[in-house]
Parts: sequence; structure tokens; C-alpha cells
Amino acid sequence: MADRVFRSVVCAWLTWASVGCSRPAETTATPPAGAKQGIFGKTTQDIGVFDPQAAQRVSDQKVVVSDPITAPLTAYGPMVERVSIIAVDQAIALFMATEGRYPKDHDEFMEKVIRANNMKLPVLPNGGQYKYDEQAHTLMVVYPNAQGGNAPANGAANAPGNPAGNGSILPGTTPPASPNP
Repeated sequence: MADRVFRSVVCAWLTWASVGCSRPAETTATPPAGAKQGIFGKTTQDIGVFDPQAAQRVSDQKVVVSDPITAPLTAYGPMVERVSIIAVDQAIALFMATEGRYPKDHDEFMEKVIRANNMKLPVLPNGGQYKYDEQAHTLMVVYPNAQGGNAPANGAANAPGNPAGNGSILPGTTPPASPNP
């Protein structure tokens, strides 16, 4: 019986070793011109300056799911946004702790926070862009008004308690109270 177990183990190991030694065929095929490129696995350090008056919608990072089959893909964008914002906010807090102040402008933010920490943020779906809000000292995710994105489209942008009027909740402000039905 022990001999049979030993043979099985040796056969399994030899099979595993022979599969591990073979090299996969290298593919050099390039996607055809005009083919749509995906965003998964791609990163960026492209962060613009946030302008509250610009024609854009600020994401609220809420997952809105209407179809259980596509729910994971629908949740990808808001999850990536939230994780990116948390990472950058932590780097800004570290800058504040070491320097005793926030970055004075977008250039210092890019140099001393993003590039100094070698931060690479995931590319956002649906044309989303990262923007640094110099007044609130935080990272924002915005979508062009024509795009869907995850930003509120119900007029909450100018709700009371939101002095920026951009759909976001700024630090130190409280979210607007929702009316009771």
C-alpha cells in the first residue's frame, strides 16, 4: 500500500514538473488598429486641478446595481474611486504631519505627494478623471456631464450643507438631510 502511494506521489510530481518546465508560446500579435482597449490593470498619474465651476459631475462613489449578473462590473468603478481617494488622502495626511501644512498648490501636490510616494492610480471607467481640490485638500473623481459616471444627477449638487455646489460633501460639512417620505 505504501509503495502505491509513493508511486502516485512520484507520478504527480513528475507531471507537475514537466508542465512547469514547458514554456508557453510567446504571442506577438498586436490588437488591430481602432480596437477598444480595456482599463483593467492600467494606471495613471494624470491628476488635474479641480474646478467647481466646470461642466462636470463629481462622483459620490456609490454602487448602484440594477442587474445581479453585471453587478461586479458595475461596482468596479466606485470601488476603485474610493480606494484611490483613501490612498491619496492618507498621503496628504502624511504630508501634513511631516510638513505641518497642506500642499500649497497642484504642482507641490503632484511633486511631494503623488510622485514622492510613486502613487499610480487605476484608470477610471466611463471617462472618469482624477482632480485635486486645492481648497479642500482632497482628491475628487469627476465625469463629464455627458457621461453617466456615479455622480448624483438629481439636483443634490446644490443642496444645503454643500457650499461647493458640486455634488460632493466637503470635509467639515454635513450631508444634506433627505426629506422623509
